[in-house]
Formats: sequence, structure tokens, C-alpha cells
Amino acid sequence: MSQAALQPTLNHAPQPALLVLEDGRAFAGTSYGATGETFGEAVFTTGMTGYQETLTDPSYHRQIVTQTAPHIGNTGVNDEDDESSRIWVAGYVVRDPARVPSNWRATRTLDDQLKGQGIVGISGIDTRALTRHLRERGAMRAGISTEILDPEALLRKVLEQKPMAGSDLAADVTTAEAYVVPAEGEKRFTVVALDLGIKSMTPKRMAERGIEVHVLPATASLEEVLAVDPDGIFMSNGPGDPETTEHPTELLKELLQRGKPYFGICFGNQVFGRALGLGTFKLKYGHRGMNQPVLDRATGKVEITAQNHGFAVDAPLEGSFETPFGPAEVSHVSLNDNVVEGLKLTGKDGKPLAFSVQYHPEAAAGPHDSAYLFDRFVELMEGRN
Repeated sequence: MSQAALQPTLNHAPQPALLVLEDGRAFAGTSYGATGETFGEAVFTTGMTGYQETLTDPSYHRQIVTQTAPHIGNTGVNDEDDESSRIWVAGYVVRDPARVPSNWRATRTLDDQLKGQGIVGISGIDTRALTRHLRERGAMRAGISTEILDPEALLRKVLEQKPMAGSDLAADVTTAEAYVVPAEGEKRFTVVALDLGIKSMTPKRMAERGIEVHVLPATASLEEVLAVDPDGIFMSNGPGDPETTEHPTELLKELLQRGKPYFGICFGNQVFGRALGLGTFKLKYGHRGMNQPVLDRATGKVEITAQNHGFAVDAPLEGSFETPFGPAEVSHVSLNDNVVEGLKLTGKDGKPLAFSVQYHPEAAAGPHDSAYLFDRFVELMEGRN
């Protein structure tokens, strides 16, 4: 692809744009991507790279994402790095978009990709000031518009939007039909993955380990799961408030009662916590980025992890606690704020039964410190089958 082909498509010149937060803070800039208006929860992510994976992560559904890294779009967009079939963010906020991308894999500009999928964004604002504001005040509702440039008028529309707390969004992002990702090489296990907003790299990481992955919709029944005759159960990342996700929680209880080995990531960690009888709560501004330090209590090692979540599990940090399925404990903790980053469950027979993490071991854009967790899932199934 020549550099000339990567020049931005000038469908229209950048227009004045406005970002307004629900507390009235406003930022004026210029349009980036599509024009129009959009609303969602304003959050920030600290990744220095991987913007394509961020944009296509279903966990960002209904969120206006601010990139703390100042230069975005430098490597353009390619056809290999998407984590799903579309961009999921509600809106996009950057400081300095690349005027011309440069990368041998790029096929188009990020600006053109955003325009093509109708994603309204804003550029040229002080993203550091916005990030500091969200850290102090917390994630909140927001709107971006190129049509309404009066802060008070846009604020009125922002305040009409639903907050993220109480939102059940899994049905918006889950697959419509079941599909299978075949094992690479010799098939060793069969796993049912419940799609709450799954990223494409997750079943690939399992397939690399000889696992045939049957990805089922979030609404799959117990009978549909058992019909696959799985060796293990997986629940994915996803958007929304875990308190609203009743069906996956009840489904997981039934599967744990039957002794099915379980591995959960992110939203799957929160569902696991609720299945164990724990509560969940909304974090002030969440954990988003690729540089989050987590302690694995089993090994004493610190992992640098990729994260994207605004809710967390409320669990005792010390000692074990009893559940209907056996004793459980917190396995991983955040070294930034002591938030629960993982859980593990021992069955009533004394053998490991289930575990989960709040972060993303598949981490297509890196880091890869936590890839061993897929091996741990294999070991869990070996011990139970």
C-alpha cells in the first residue's frame, strides 16, 4: 500500500466539535471521524498502542473513549487486528490525530475507518485535563456533537441519557448464532464459550492449545450448553453492569453444581463472583489500558496486564470464604488500588474447580505476561476429566 493511498479521504474538512460532560465541563475541538452527535459514558484508556483493538472491543459498547496517549492513528488501520466485526465505542476523543499514517500493514487511515462506521469523535482538546477531571470526578455521561455547539444545550441532552450503572448490554454485543473455532493441531478438549462480548483473540488462544471452542450466545440455555458435552466452560468479557446479567449467573451456578471446570475473563470474572454469592460495585473511573500491575498470589509474581472494566467484585481480600460449591478465595489483586483481579474455587472434593481474572490474558496488542492462564485452564480440565 503506497503512502498516497493512505492519505485521508477528504469527504469534508474537520468541523468544530464540542464535548460536554454531565457535570457541565466542556471541551471545544474539531471533528475526528464522522460528524453528528453521540452519547455515552466518558472513560479514558492509558494504552500507548493498540487503538484498533480498543475500538473493536465489545466491552467499550456505549462508552466515549479518551486516549491518554497524545498521538493516535500513526499506524493506520489494517484487516488483521480487529477484535470483533465492528467498532463498538460510542465516541472517540484524541488530542493529535496522525495526518498521514505509516505502517507496512496499514490499508487505510483511522479517520476514514471512523467515518466509514459512523463513529463521531473529537480531536484537538486537552486530553490530559479531561483525564485528570475524570480521575477526580469519576466516569460520567457525556456527549460529542458537531451540530450543537452550545454547552448548555448539549448538556441538557447528555442528562437525558441512561447511566452505565443498571445497564444490561450483553444482548447488544453477543453473537446471533453459535459458531465453532476448531482446535489447531490435535483436539484435546471441547469448551463452551458464552459470548458476553467476546474478543476474537480469546478463542484463538484456546484453539492454539488444542481446544475446540463452541461460542454460544449469551442467552444459551443449560440444555444447549450441555448438548455440546463440554470439558470446560468459559465466559467472556463484555459491557454493562454485572448486577443486571441474571441469566449467565444462574447458568453458571447450574454448571458449577455439575462440577464443570470454569474459566472467566473480565465480565466473566464478575459473573463468577455473583454466582459465588458475592456482590459487585461500580469503580470510580475503572481500569482501562495495557499497563495495569496485578499480583498473582499463587506465584508472587507481578503481571503487567491489559484491562477494560468499570465494575469490580466485592470479595474478602484475606482468607477463604464458603460458597455453595466449595471454598473460594481471591487469587489476584490490583497493585494500584487493591481491587479484586481474580478468584479461584476449590470443589467440595478438594480439587480445583474454577477460576477467573478481571483482566485480559489474550491481550492481542500486548502485554503477554498472563498468557499462562490459558495453560492453567488446560490443567484444570485435565484434572477434572
